[in-house]
Amino acid sequence: MSYEDKIKEQAQPYLVDGERVLAAFIARPRGATTAGAGGLGPGMAGGRKISQQNRAASDAGLQLANPMALALTGKRLLVLRVSPPIAMGKGGDVKELVSEAAVTDVDSIEVKRLLVGKVVTLTVRGTAFKLEVGGGGDAKGLAEEFARVKAAG
Repeated sequence: MSYEDKIKEQAQPYLVDGERVLAAFIARPRGATTAGAGGLGPGMAGGRKISQQNRAASDAGLQLANPMALALTGKRLLVLRVSPPIAMGKGGDVKELVSEAAVTDVDSIEVKRLLVGKVVTLTVRGTAFKLEVGGGGDAKGLAEEFARVKAAG
């Protein structure tokens, strides 16, 4: 089972009647990989980036988790706390709903390649913040689904 399928299944308790997860991926606040690289310099630099992203997300009315799943429904963007993903679909279990934003409050979701993974820039209520997504996360799929939902809405 892919992480996306697992998130779709395990997010059910946090959905309202008739709502379903259209797309999802596992992410961390930008800087988490650098912070975990070891050494004083990278740890401090990564920690500073994580703090900046957490502050920006808070300004946008969202709280981030590390690690987290970002899940899109037809009406909401959900931030779910997940257990650390291990590999081969292990880990990445949904633990709780951390925060949410109405799709109408989400201005944009942009995805850029970064070495093995991706950087996702979310702009919510006019405030941008960045997430890191591993190589296997379908951030582009979520961004495309978001564009379809916004166009239909």
